[in-house]
Amino acid sequence: MEAVLEAPAESSSSPINVLVVDDDPTIRRTVAICLEQDHYRAQGAGGVRQALDLAERQYFDLAFVDLRLGSQSGLDLIPELQSANPGIRIVMITGFGGIETAIQAIKRGAYDYLPKPFEPAQISMLAQRALQSRLEENRVAELDRLGLKADLSSRSPAVQKAMALARQAAQSEATILIRGETGTGKGVLARAIHAWSGRRTGPFAVVSCPSIPSELLESELFGHMQGSFTGAHREQAGRVAQAAGGTLFLDEIGDLPMVLQPKILRFIQDHEYERLGDSTPREADVRVVAATHVDLKAGLMAGRFREDLYYRLNVIEITLLPLRERREDILPMARKMLEHFASENGRPVTRFSDEAEAFLLTHSWPGNLRELSNAVEKGVIFSTGSEVAKVHMSSDLRLRTAERRVGDDISLEQLEESHIRRILTAHRSLESAARVLGIDASTLWRKRKKYGIRGAEDPAALG
Repeated sequence: MEAVLEAPAESSSSPINVLVVDDDPTIRRTVAICLEQDHYRAQGAGGVRQALDLAERQYFDLAFVDLRLGSQSGLDLIPELQSANPGIRIVMITGFGGIETAIQAIKRGAYDYLPKPFEPAQISMLAQRALQSRLEENRVAELDRLGLKADLSSRSPAVQKAMALARQAAQSEATILIRGETGTGKGVLARAIHAWSGRRTGPFAVVSCPSIPSELLESELFGHMQGSFTGAHREQAGRVAQAAGGTLFLDEIGDLPMVLQPKILRFIQDHEYERLGDSTPREADVRVVAATHVDLKAGLMAGRFREDLYYRLNVIEITLLPLRERREDILPMARKMLEHFASENGRPVTRFSDEAEAFLLTHSWPGNLRELSNAVEKGVIFSTGSEVAKVHMSSDLRLRTAERRVGDDISLEQLEESHIRRILTAHRSLESAARVLGIDASTLWRKRKKYGIRGAEDPAALG
């Protein structure tokens, strides 16, 4: 079996695993070297059987698969890899880069394709796009799995009112702006609005504005033409085109770069756009739902957000309350999560202690549902019997609670920066670090930029 081609990884890191399947050892090593430069861990396989053997022994986040593997076709490997590694993103490598091959690969389940000859920048860009797509899908799936849909059947009168408004607004074609802190379920509500709308049978596309570098965000949204920028070796459709007939969810719209705001405004108004490198107007029948955790009106005053775009987005505004303002939902949600994690981990846990329930009710939950699920999961794992006690809860959560009681000699912002630096040092993956912190990866990305924290900076590390 071929040796592992990987960059050294710290024992505490969570590397992204990539499988490179090609019968040419030179191609395998070339792709692996490109991936190592972005801090991925690459393993090579020379054929179908070797690839499946590896995939059955460990999980791969991403795979680059050659179309021709001796007498076998890489197309046949796509469904088998997906069966062995659910959620894997597959990029097909081909020296026969016609559009028919690309269509076949994508119909079989490939995320994208890479024509030979290729350049290192193409490997990096495709890996970044594929993993970002996987992250967005996993974020929504994780929120669903953890019971965040409980938001839609809340005991809080204010949340019930917001859900009623969302159901009514979903029947229209109006643009909707969802406001709420991180972890309050904005992505889940956006998906619910799509499911309640007349577009429910169409696609639901997600673009996380802060998670994609500004220089790539326009291409991600609108697509690009061959040669429009370095690494653009073929025409690429964007998320707008992919969402035709359905809904485009712009997550954290407050982080949209100013240079792109007029283009988004024009698309919302006229449903028209141009791909990068092309002056030909295109049309797409897409309904836009946006979300933000920041005050866009403050962005207007600071000159970071266009007034005309704000009013075009804010036709209907729906606000999701943080957990600290809907405490009647905390215990029902926590109990549902406890049941889920106990089943998932094979633990005999059935309840929280009285002290643990009091703790759940009194904690401020700055990370909202994500932080709550993190605490409950750790409680289930570390419990020694049928009951989760307060002591079993997340050590990180207890640390933040204790830090808030520190005297006036240090600010909460300084404490936050220090804690984030410690967590990022221990986790190469932003998603892994964000899970420990009880926030989502896009929020951690913004905080890292805010505090000027370097290291694990490549957005492709989100995975």
